Amino acid sequence: MPAISTARLTASQFLKLGEDPPGVRLELVDGEIEVSPGPTFIHSYADKMLTIILGNHILKHDLGQLFGDVDTIYGEHDVRRPNLLFYRKDRTHLIGETPPTDPPDLAVEIASPSSAQTDRVHKFHLYEAHGVAHYWIVDPTAETLEGWSLHEGKYAQTGKAQGEDSISLPPFPDCDIPLGKLWLPQTKKD
Repeated sequence: MPAISTARLTASQFLKLGEDPPGVRLELVDGEIEVSPGPTFIHSYADKMLTIILGNHILKHDLGQLFGDVDTIYGEHDVRRPNLLFYRKDRTHLIGETPPTDPPDLAVEIASPSSAQTDRVHKFHLYEAHGVAHYWIVDPTAETLEGWSLHEGKYAQTGKAQGEDSISLPPFPDCDIPLGKLWLPQTKKD
């Protein structure tokens, strides 16, 4: 993504900029503002369907709180906005009016062709370094869901599924995610 600023900003300075302009998403990456296009239909569909599946499971079992597309601070010069993030019930006191500096228990990124490299490399290492316990990448184009969990400070893959398969991943080992429900029906691979 092209940077629109050459001055290295702090998270505090970035957050004072206010809401994103219409149709774009801004994140702070190593002090530079990164611009991403708005989501596509297949991206948005996967995001909303996973929100429904996880949200229902979290509510049914009173596990914590699920959020979507909110700023989260990762150090002095990084503000990222995972598509979904989850905080366990015993950690919801960390959530308030301002973006949290404590890592979520789960960050989920819905990959798109323009974000795949960022999601798989930069965000992967950033979330790992800042103690995000679980990280999932959903790729609606490839029809895959991959999960990683921290073990001794490094991510280890906990599962991968594709197409119409189902998967359960930490931190929700009892939540069956039928991947076929995440893919926009008119774009599913045969």
